Amino acid sequence: MKSKITFIALFIGMNFLTVFSQDRKPTIAVANPNMNGLSTKTESVAKMMRLEFIKLEKFIVLDEFDMNDVTKGNVEFQSNCLGQNCLVKLGNALKVDYMASGSYDLLGSKIVITIKVIDVKNQTIYKSSFKEFDDQELELQRMIEITLKDMYEVTVPKELADKLAFKNEPITSTNVGKINNSGPRIGYGYLVGSMNEFAQRPEGQGGLGVFPGVSMIGYQVEGQYVGTENFSALVEGIININGLEQGLFIPSLNIMNGFRFGKAGWEIAFGPGFSVKKTSKGFFDTEGSFGDPGTYFSESDWNYYANTELFDKPEYNTQGYFIAPSPSEFNKGYNFDKRHGDTRGTTTISTQFVFAFGRTFRAGALNIPVNIFYSSQKGGGMTGVNVGFNVQKSKKSINSKR
Repeated sequence: MKSKITFIALFIGMNFLTVFSQDRKPTIAVANPNMNGLSTKTESVAKMMRLEFIKLEKFIVLDEFDMNDVTKGNVEFQSNCLGQNCLVKLGNALKVDYMASGSYDLLGSKIVITIKVIDVKNQTIYKSSFKEFDDQELELQRMIEITLKDMYEVTVPKELADKLAFKNEPITSTNVGKINNSGPRIGYGYLVGSMNEFAQRPEGQGGLGVFPGVSMIGYQVEGQYVGTENFSALVEGIININGLEQGLFIPSLNIMNGFRFGKAGWEIAFGPGFSVKKTSKGFFDTEGSFGDPGTYFSESDWNYYANTELFDKPEYNTQGYFIAPSPSEFNKGYNFDKRHGDTRGTTTISTQFVFAFGRTFRAGALNIPVNIFYSSQKGGGMTGVNVGFNVQKSKKSINSKR
């Protein structure tokens, strides 16, 4: 009877130990990881790792207070315990089953996380995981969550993984695939619309009295803000002096956004232009009421005309006082409400919008950009062709540092 009781007690005890051992979770401690290029403190990242290990519900996780009694007296354990041998020593000192550590590196536009778990008893790497994430350091804890779940084959929500995943996009560079067309430019433009009329109008009426075509000589500077092998996005500045061959000095500045495509160097560009122009208020005598049809009258022209042609007419000269009439009084619809080009007028800033299309031809290190352009402003504009040249002195590596 006594032996039966002993057997039953032994059986119950063995089953209890079995159940207890099955329910017992292994212990794990997290050493301070290695941080490279990130601003988050090492201790904060270690706390994030402990929290995510707790969420896995696979370990009993020692907190930093459990570890302080062992680490505070050992400099090696406090800061540089990253290798397998040191982690095994620390694990034995803490009397845990596993030790975890990792490395967090900012490499270019991505954060690379490596986490490893060491089996202290067997002195081997039990598990490890490596992940690349987009450079979003504020989401470091979620990155740790994804890395650990991947290590232990726990499902990660796809939406979360996609938001933090590193997008291996095409290379962008300011060096590779770059054509720099900074250099001198020459060209020729033909004036259209109101600009054509202003050019051909006689000088006595405030016009230029020239053929409505002008030469252009200037310089272009450009900077590339996006560049791949077959695409470039540019900011271009072009300073021109126009009309020198006709005794004119007309400066202009164009600031343009350009896009260059393909190895052939096709390009489109557009942007605002600025120049200096003299203008006055006046009207065109389209009906020939006061002279030849099409004659331009500024306000000063009209006042002179009124004083010389209308002064002696009774209806405009009452009791010796001359009253100059408005041109609208002649029922021709003439008013001084528009501003026209007039070399005798007031200097103002003239604005345009420029659109250009062209191609860069290459001969060895020589680049020859050729562009057709149209510069538009109220009532007219200028169209023409512009040619430049420059020499490419050297090519730089994509990874060169400035």
